[in-house]
Amino acid sequence: MSIIQSIREKYAAIGIAVIAISLIAFILMDALSSRSNLFGDQSSEIGSINGKSIDRIEFDLKVKSLEENYRGRGMDVNDQMRQQLLESIWNNEIDQILLNGEYDKLGLSFTNLDKEEGIFGENAPNEFKESFKDPKTGLYDPEAARQQLKKILKTGKDPKAKAEIENYIKEAVIAPGLRNKYINLLKGCVYYPKWLYDKEQADQLGLAAINYVNIPYTSIADSTIKISDEDISNYINKNKEQFKQDKSASISYVVFDGSPTEADSLKNKEELAIKKSDFASATDIKTYLNINSSESSFDDSYILRSKITSPAGDSLFVLSEGAVFGPYLEGNSYTLAKYINKRNLPDSVKCRHILIATTNPQSGAGLPDSVAKLKVDSIAGAISNGANFAQLAAQFSDDPGSKDKGGEYDFSLENFSSLARPFAEFIFYQPNSSKSVVKTDFGYHYIEVLDQKNSAEAYKFAYLKKRILPSQETTDKAGADATRFAAEATDKKSFDKYCKDKKLSPRTAEFKTTDYTIMGLGSARQLIRWAFENEEGTVSNIENIGEYVLIALVTEKNEEGLMNVKAARNLVEPVLMNAKKAQQIISNAGAVKSLNEVSGKFKLNVEKADSIIYGSQFVNNLGAEPKVVGGSFFDDHKKSVSTPIAGNSGVFYIQTLSTGMMPSSGENYIAKRAQMEQNIKGGISYKAVESLKKTADIKDNRIQFY
Repeated sequence: MSIIQSIREKYAAIGIAVIAISLIAFILMDALSSRSNLFGDQSSEIGSINGKSIDRIEFDLKVKSLEENYRGRGMDVNDQMRQQLLESIWNNEIDQILLNGEYDKLGLSFTNLDKEEGIFGENAPNEFKESFKDPKTGLYDPEAARQQLKKILKTGKDPKAKAEIENYIKEAVIAPGLRNKYINLLKGCVYYPKWLYDKEQADQLGLAAINYVNIPYTSIADSTIKISDEDISNYINKNKEQFKQDKSASISYVVFDGSPTEADSLKNKEELAIKKSDFASATDIKTYLNINSSESSFDDSYILRSKITSPAGDSLFVLSEGAVFGPYLEGNSYTLAKYINKRNLPDSVKCRHILIATTNPQSGAGLPDSVAKLKVDSIAGAISNGANFAQLAAQFSDDPGSKDKGGEYDFSLENFSSLARPFAEFIFYQPNSSKSVVKTDFGYHYIEVLDQKNSAEAYKFAYLKKRILPSQETTDKAGADATRFAAEATDKKSFDKYCKDKKLSPRTAEFKTTDYTIMGLGSARQLIRWAFENEEGTVSNIENIGEYVLIALVTEKNEEGLMNVKAARNLVEPVLMNAKKAQQIISNAGAVKSLNEVSGKFKLNVEKADSIIYGSQFVNNLGAEPKVVGGSFFDDHKKSVSTPIAGNSGVFYIQTLSTGMMPSSGENYIAKRAQMEQNIKGGISYKAVESLKKTADIKDNRIQFY
C-alpha cells in the first residue's frame, strides 16, 4: 500500500501535466477542424436590423421558450418544426425593431389606460381569458385577473413570475396594441381618388385596331450574335433591382441508398407475421401495442364503415371477433389489423344535458361529490315530473357552453374520442329518447338523447403497425460504398472522375442560409450549414440523412448582392440577343414611310389586329406585346407609320386604324371607391412591414448558430 502511495506522490505532477497537454491537444484539434468556431467568429450577434443587434442568448431563450410551449401542447418539435420556429421568431424580431423605429418617429405610445384595456377589456389575451374564468359563468373574470397580477407584480416575492408576466404583457398586449395603432393610422390615410378611377376606366375600356408588320427575331440566326461578359455586366448594373440575390450555395451530391430493399421488406413482413397469434390473444390491447412499439396507438372508439379506408379493403369486415388480418402493406409500413367489435351507431346525435360540477382539485370550484349527486337527482326528478329542461339548464348547469341554449349540443361520431367517455357512450350507444344521470370527471350530467341520425355499422379495430426498416446488410452496403467513394473523391476533380468511372449520377441542390430542407432528402440543416462553412470544391465527409448515406461537393457559393455574370447569363443573354437583333433589323429597314414599303423590303405581309384593349398587354395572335399595345393608342400613328418598336418577338411597324371606347359596365365611383379602399386596408398590415424591410439593412447570421 505504501509503495502505491509513494508512486502516486512521486508522479502526480507528471500525470497532471500529461492530462493537461492531452486536453489542450483535444481542444486544438477541434478548434482547427472546419466546423469549429473556437478561434473563428466569436460574435454572439445572431444578426442586426438597421444597426440594432439581436443577441444570440436572448434569441435562444425565446426559441427554447416557444419549443417548451409547443411540447406542453403535446406537439413534436422535430428539426423541421424547430426551423419554422426559428424563422417565426426571426421575422418577429425584424418586424418589432422596424416598427419600433416608426413608432418613435410618429411619437406613438402605449399608455397605462391602453394597457388596462388590453389586459382586462374585451380583447384581453386568450391565455388570460382561459386562466381567469368565473367558475359560475365560464366567462373571463377581469377582476380575478387584476387581483392575481397585482399580487405578483406588487409584492415581488417571486421575481421569476414577475419577469414572466411583464414579458408576456409586453409581447401579448403592448406590442400588438402599438402595431394596431400604427396600422390604423395608415388605414386612415387610404383614399381612392376620382381621377384615378377615371384613368383606370379609360384604360380598361380603351379599344384600338391596327395594321402592322412584324420582323421576327428568328429571322436572324443566334449564332451570328455574340454576347460578351461586359455586355451582361453592363446590363446588370443598369438593372440592379432585377438581379439582387440572397446569399446561397449549391452542391452536387451522390446518394448511397440505405433504404429498405425488396428483401428487407419481405423480412419485415415475416417478422410481423410471427406476432399474429400473440396479437390475437392479447387482452390489454393498449399495453400490447406500446410494448411492441406500434406506429399507431389504440383508438378505443368505433368508426363508421364508410369512413374506414384501408388497403386491406373488405377483408377486415368479414373477420370474426378477436381475429387478426395481415400483415398487409400500408404506405411504408406493414400492418396487422385486429377485429375488436362492431355495432350500429348514428353518425350524428342531438342531445341536451345539465352539468352539476364536482370539486376541481386545482381550482376548488364545484360541489362535493355527494352534494352534486343529490342535486342532479333532484333535477332529474323535477324534469320527470314536467319541469322545463331549458329553464333548469339556465338556472343550474355548470356548462357555460350550453346552459343558455337549453343545454343542447350537436355531435358527430367523429367527436366521440374528444368527449368524456361515459358521456359519449351514453349519447351514441343508448337509443333515441334515453334519459339518465351520467358521471364523468367533470361531475354529474343529466342527459337526454333528443335525436340520432343515419344509423349504420361502425367498427372497432386495433392496428399493430411497423415501419419497414433496412436490414443491417443494406445499411452496411450503403456505408461501404460511401466509404470507398470518400477515399477516392477528395476534391472536385476526383469527385467528378469517380462519378464518371463508376457511372454515378450526382444530384444537385441550391439553397439559401434560411433553408432547412433539400428536396428528395427532407430535413438537411447540418448539410446546408456545412456547405456555407466550406469553400467551392470542398468534398464532405460521409453524411447520414435519414436512411440516406451521401457525400457532397460544394459547387458554387454566391454572396448577398448582385448576381455575377456567370449566374445572370442565362437570364440576360436572350434579352441582349434580341436587343442586338433589333438593332440589325432597324438598321436594315432604314427610313420607313409606309407599311407596304417595309413589308416589301422584308417580304412579309401587312397584318391586321383589332380588339386591342389598352389595359391589356396581349395582342391577338402575337401574345404579350405591351409596347405594341401602347403604340396603338398614340394619335400620331393614325397619320403615319410608327417608328420601329422593339417588342418581345420582333421589331414592329404599326399604323393605327381606329381608337374608341367599349361600353361601360355601369359601375359607379362610390361603389368602386369603397371596394378599392377596403382591399387596400385589408393588405396594409403585411405590405407596410414588407416595404420597411425593402429599405432596411438586415444582416442575418443565423447560419453560424443553427
